[in-house]
Formats: sequence, C-alpha cells, structure tokens
Amino acid sequence: MTTTLSKPHIGFIGGGNMASAIIGGLLRQGLSREQLTVVEPFAETAAKLQKDFGITALPVAGPRLQDVDLVVWAVKPQVFSEAAAPVMPHTPSALHLSVAAGIRTDSIARWVGTDRVVRCMPNTPALVGQGITGLFACPSVTSADKTWVEQVIATTGQFLWVDKEIKLDAITALSGSGPAYVFYFLEAMTQAGVGMGLSAQQAYQLAVATFSGASSLAAASTESAEVLRQRVTSKGGTTYAAISAMEAAGIKSAFVKAMQAAEKRAGELGDEFGKS
Repeated sequence: MTTTLSKPHIGFIGGGNMASAIIGGLLRQGLSREQLTVVEPFAETAAKLQKDFGITALPVAGPRLQDVDLVVWAVKPQVFSEAAAPVMPHTPSALHLSVAAGIRTDSIARWVGTDRVVRCMPNTPALVGQGITGLFACPSVTSADKTWVEQVIATTGQFLWVDKEIKLDAITALSGSGPAYVFYFLEAMTQAGVGMGLSAQQAYQLAVATFSGASSLAAASTESAEVLRQRVTSKGGTTYAAISAMEAAGIKSAFVKAMQAAEKRAGELGDEFGKS
C-alpha cells in the first residue's frame, strides 16, 4: 500500500465483522500483522481474529497504541464514548476513521481529542470485497489523509465522498441498511418459488443469481434502472403482471417510506449516543 508513511501502523478499536473486512483487505494488500493493532475485549471475537488472521488482540487499550498512525473505530455507537476514554491519551496525533453508525464527527472529535476525523458508512458486502462506503471528512483532514483513507477503504470495495455530514444519514438508509432490503426480497422470492413448486434450494439459487446478474447488468449499462425495467416489462406479459401487482400494493411507496424511516433513525442515533 502506498501512503505518505513508509510503514503505517493502524489500530482498530473493535474487531468485529467490519473491522475484519478491512483487516483482511489490508493484509491482502501487503500490510504485515505487525502493522496492525486490535483492541477487542470480547474473548470470542478475539479468538476469531487469531484464527482468521493470526492477530492477537489486546483486551484493553494501552501504550502500544502510541505508535498508531490511523485509528479505525469499529465499535457500536452506544459504547463509543466509553471505548474512547482509554484510547485518547495514546493517540493525540493519529488520524481517526469511524465506521460507527450515527455518531457525528463533533462527538467523535470531542472524545478522541482531535478533529482530524473521517466518518464513514460501509455496508456488509465489504466482507467479500463488494462493499460501498460513504465518506465525510472534517475540514482539518488533509488531502493526503483522504488519499490514505481511500486506500484503506478500497480494500473492501467502492467508496464515495459527500460534502455534508448529514448526507451520511441518507447513505445509511440507502446502502448501509440496503443489504437487508435485498435479503428481504430474496426471502420473499424464495418463499414464492417454494409456493410454486420449486425446492427451497432451487428458488434461493434462482433468486440470488437474478439479483447478482441484474445488479451487474445495471452497473455495466448507461441506461437508468427505469429504462432497464421497461425493457423487460412487455405490456400484457408475465413481468407486467408482477409489476402491476406490486404497484397496486404500493410496494414502491412503502419502500421509499422504509428508507426514510432508516434515515430518521440514523439521525436519532447521533442524538442519543453523541451527548456524553
């Protein structure tokens, strides 16, 4: 990995799924285990890090963090402030990258003792290198810092920057929570397939391949999703019958409202857990 540092040292506070996705990507890009320090108090999660990556996690934050150049915050929003207290004394000059949902940069800066903070909203396909992450940087974050963050996040998939932090709430609703929407539809398609005589395995295989293929087609096309849908919706045909039934049931409207609810909740998380 090319950075402004010859041998960067990256610390992770929290070693769960999202941290593991980034750690795995960094190791594949050539970073050594010695360049990574993980603080993970839960024994089961720490054991998984040892098994998957050969990394021995620290149960508590300590002096080893003094050499860290970048701190990745992969903790639940409700414990962020508590987790930050023992870390802050050791990382006064580090760049901080948060993947904690909802926690705003002003709260993070207060807890870590610097406003050199980047906040991001990834999603779970990062676990297989197919994620998409929204990023927002505080004004004091330099262009070199941003490039470094991009290199780290690129190990998990795509990324995009937003110019206003509030837009991360929309990204949370759209792509952060988005995989659950896809899985929800996969459940429904599988259920429908079984009801029409297919086995659960057959229906699920067909549903997953259809989502994957349609997404790849959309990514490769210059046409909008609306146009692509219209191309496979011949009036009077089977797809037309299905789309008409969904329109009559108000599926699209309900879907939009669902994402608005997720956006609202993202804002509430910042209000609830960013006060301390």
